Amino acid sequence: MRKTNGVMRDINATGALGLGLVVTGAYIFQFVLHELPCPLCMLQRLGMLGAAFGLLMNVRFGLRPSHYAMAILSALFGAAVSVRQILLHIVPMAGQPTGYGTPLFGLHVYTWAFLIFIVTIIAAAVLLLYNRQFRDSRVLPLTRYHQFVYWFIIVLAAANALTTLLQCGVLPCPDNPTEYLIF
Repeated sequence: MRKTNGVMRDINATGALGLGLVVTGAYIFQFVLHELPCPLCMLQRLGMLGAAFGLLMNVRFGLRPSHYAMAILSALFGAAVSVRQILLHIVPMAGQPTGYGTPLFGLHVYTWAFLIFIVTIIAAAVLLLYNRQFRDSRVLPLTRYHQFVYWFIIVLAAANALTTLLQCGVLPCPDNPTEYLIF
């Protein structure tokens, strides 16, 4: 049983790491390509981090269906925001660009985000089907890998809060940001 829980914790940590790497990619767009995120982009980051935290709760506090539910609900939120952004840009108005930001492999980041949210929902639902993981409710100590992923996601969440504050201040964020409001 301990081995099963260890494998499931590793799978959850790897999923959280993957979601964290996606958010890191968004920061590359923000700081390297100088493309400030729009409010919908920031909400998608929030959905990614929420899904990552749901998976991390399985690593830190033991495997629970409620933790998978948090990951699924966060991914559903992010997918809804992504669909909203896709629909805003699917048929652009005359004279408007055909999308927001630079495409990556032919798709805009919000389209990739939608696909990643769908994969996250499916993966978490499939993991929920493996009932054996819930038989042992002991909380196991974190391995170095788990600790790394845990702190990586915490730092990303703090960075997300800070960059959002720098970009928007305490007021609603501009629809098409061009600069940081606090610098």
